[in-house]
Amino acid sequence: MTAPAPDVDLGGRSPWSILPPLCLGFFMIMVDTTIVNIAVPTLQAAFDASLVTVGWVNSAYLLTFAVLLLVTGRMGDRFGPRPVFVAGLVVFTVASLACGLAGSVGVLIAARAVQGIGGALMTPQTMAMITRVFPAQKRGAALGIWGSVAGVATITGPVLGGVLVESVGWEWIFYVNIPVGGVALWLALTRLPALPTHARTFDVPGVVLSVVGMSLLVFGLQEGAAYDWGTIVGPITVPLVIGAGAVVSGVFLIWQRHRGEDALLPLRLFVHRNFALANLAGAAVSFAMTGIFFPFTLYLQQVLGLSPLHAALVGLPGSLISGVVAPFAGRLSDRVAGKWVVFTGFVVLAVSIGVLATQVQPDVAVWRLVVPMLGFGVGTGLVFSPLGNLATTGLDQRNAGAGAGAFNTNRQIGGVIGSAVVVAALTSRLATTMPAAAQDAARSLPDAVREPFVEGFRQSAAAGLGAAGGGLDLPADVPPDVVDQVRAAAQSAVEAGFAAAAAQTLAVTVAVLLVGAVCAFAMRGGRPGHEVPGPSKQTAPTVGVAGPPAG
Repeated sequence: MTAPAPDVDLGGRSPWSILPPLCLGFFMIMVDTTIVNIAVPTLQAAFDASLVTVGWVNSAYLLTFAVLLLVTGRMGDRFGPRPVFVAGLVVFTVASLACGLAGSVGVLIAARAVQGIGGALMTPQTMAMITRVFPAQKRGAALGIWGSVAGVATITGPVLGGVLVESVGWEWIFYVNIPVGGVALWLALTRLPALPTHARTFDVPGVVLSVVGMSLLVFGLQEGAAYDWGTIVGPITVPLVIGAGAVVSGVFLIWQRHRGEDALLPLRLFVHRNFALANLAGAAVSFAMTGIFFPFTLYLQQVLGLSPLHAALVGLPGSLISGVVAPFAGRLSDRVAGKWVVFTGFVVLAVSIGVLATQVQPDVAVWRLVVPMLGFGVGTGLVFSPLGNLATTGLDQRNAGAGAGAFNTNRQIGGVIGSAVVVAALTSRLATTMPAAAQDAARSLPDAVREPFVEGFRQSAAAGLGAAGGGLDLPADVPPDVVDQVRAAAQSAVEAGFAAAAAQTLAVTVAVLLVGAVCAFAMRGGRPGHEVPGPSKQTAPTVGVAGPPAG
């Protein structure tokens, strides 16, 4: 056992005693980024909601989580990590109860947004605690365990969700947080130390600009397909909303430059090469982690006909492998340059999802999907542990908190954009693949029903409906054998069209992961145990702050 940092009083306890509450709290946060995906078809049926509307159940959580991380990091500096973490844990647990009790999809989306606020309050404090309590020579091992928990949680979300949805109902994907949150709260109150605080000013205009800018961007991306990328209401169009979001975000960056050291996002941090590249890489992996599960779980259930539980079990072996690989990757990054561990992880992820996309077909054997998911688990395990440490190692102590907040904000923004882009991409591809599949399936139908059959698919796909073809009305005098023939053709078209759209959507995440690999390759190598010099002089001791790059 090694002694903690001089300004931390643990009452004679080991630094490792703080990990259980931090890991439990972070486990809940990361599980809830993916647990909803497995329940999407169930939620659509329960609330009679569209695919895009149910997509907001996840996006609302990711959005509030992402846009508040900068200010909640500053709150931890001002009031102390322990009370802010406890407050976030309470908010998250109570919001989970509200999610389970929601009687409409609107209430569920609102409760999920509050859940995101709780997650944002907790996340920066977990990083601050580990960084300030653990000595530098032991911090990598602690972050390896933490990265393992986060990696397992992200991939375990669909598995746990499938078990709960199939056995006790969708409400329990939220109720399960209540006992876990209660245990984490007791551990937090009894084991987390009170750390010194630092006076900080809150950049209120910066908070407003960042929230407005991101909200406009995500709304435009998420809802664009529903409005055919045209008019929303009156003179307001989807391109106008996205453009306004880009402009407001630009104003936010200008304001941050004006604020200097008091900014929510000190822009001078990005002159550090590894910090800037790790932020982009973190956004890329979060994009992929969020984006892959949405089309893939829908494909497993709507095309292959798997139950929520069986669909979730497809990812279970990968989840277990991720948990084994992450601690190993943390230790490995102490022996070789961390950039090569992260680069290898990105390459493995890209190849695995690329192979998965080729196997997404209407009649594929399930084991052929499990194999690339094993590679997915290896890749996430390699990326999670070292990337956060690469992001902020070498930043001076005064900027460690701001650096961690910026890294996690960009990481979560990647998840938000990933969710929005993937939903939009899937919806857009369905509008093309469904009519094409219907055209192929209609060749075996009688002439009298062939054109109405294809037109029904075309109209339904344009409306963004998952069960395209449902709008086909057959005349009453159609013989029963023809009705059966039409139904069989419709089922074939739905399966072929959705599988093609899902595969093409997965290809988007492959391209983003390759960007992450390029970022890792371009980082400065540096020998393990040595600081990577930045372009400016450091006037305070350097400190590494890390956070697992999952969405």
